[in-house]
Amino acid sequence: MRHWRIVGVLGIAAAGATTLAMIGWIGGYRLNLTSSAAIGLWRIEPTEHSVAVGDTVFICPPATYMFMQAFGRGYLRSGLCPGGLAPLLKTIVAVAGQRVWIGDDVSIDGRPLAASRIHHRDGQGRVIVPFSGGTVPPGYLFLHSSSESSYDSRYFGPIPATGLLGRARPVFTFRP
Repeated sequence: MRHWRIVGVLGIAAAGATTLAMIGWIGGYRLNLTSSAAIGLWRIEPTEHSVAVGDTVFICPPATYMFMQAFGRGYLRSGLCPGGLAPLLKTIVAVAGQRVWIGDDVSIDGRPLAASRIHHRDGQGRVIVPFSGGTVPPGYLFLHSSSESSYDSRYFGPIPATGLLGRARPVFTFRP
């Protein structure tokens, strides 16, 4: 009899946790456990006007070979975006018409971008090729994270703004 009571309590707890997770998902809440932004709870807020440089956003990466390869290497997580990828949580650092130069670091329109050192090998020693640089085309965004190990536009280049889910607002976050 005691065994069934424990199973029942665990079942109710699991159902409650699942219900809360679904409500959070539908309400636009996302849990970030990566170093790309502060760890914790974030909310996707709809964009009422165009996004701009400095906005932190949630955006679905396109399901291209490059992103699927990044997923296979563990740079990206699984989620509900095309190709089964999770949305990226990044800051916009360049928009259409801005010039991106890649050297040892990233420069945007001739101004160095803080915390943008380029690495040619990932944490497991595998070769990682940086973006070659150029002008951000119309309808695209160049994304960045100040985390040294972040997989961002330093490596994959500008991505289509059509994948934009909304601005990212921290709800309860911290930096370890």
